[in-house]
Amino acid sequence: MRIFVALDLDQAIRERIQKFVEQICAAAPDARWISEESLHVTLKFIGEQPDDAIAQIEASLRSIHGEPFQVSFSGTGFFPTPRAARVFWIGIEAEDALARLAKTIDAALAKLGIREEDRAFSPHLTLARTRGGSGAPGRHQGDKPNRQFAKLQEFLATHLAPDFGTMTARGFFLYRSQLSTKGSQYTKIARFELQPAIT
Repeated sequence: MRIFVALDLDQAIRERIQKFVEQICAAAPDARWISEESLHVTLKFIGEQPDDAIAQIEASLRSIHGEPFQVSFSGTGFFPTPRAARVFWIGIEAEDALARLAKTIDAALAKLGIREEDRAFSPHLTLARTRGGSGAPGRHQGDKPNRQFAKLQEFLATHLAPDFGTMTARGFFLYRSQLSTKGSQYTKIARFELQPAIT
């Protein structure tokens, strides 16, 4: 089972992002655009795990404690660089609690033998990926300039990306990712609450 940990989006923010995508997707027709229902903020990509490991992973995630926090979505950018863009994303601003939560999840799962991240947490919301090659955000040895996002970049240079809104993250989810001819399909396996501290 291919799994990851992520935040879900409030419906109002999801709808604003979808309207934005509908306005701009024709400027990058060859890109693979993320469907509205697939939008999420990845906290930890776990990868392939045997079915019998899921209960242990859930138990580890359930032991994590944290308070609800604010997350804002605005601005856009490209990974790894605009000239060799593979990923088009929306920016995320959040309290330190978001990075702390990602780090805590990473450390908890490392105790189960799941590899820890080797780069700093960089929160973003992926909207589109180029066809062919990796959708991973980091630089790769074979990165070359590409033109799949050129028209979109021209449009964005003269249009400000909207502010998509702010939400309160009150929990996070373990997701299953299933690959298909229509792209990845994401299913929530379990929810983990973020509770205010009791004083």
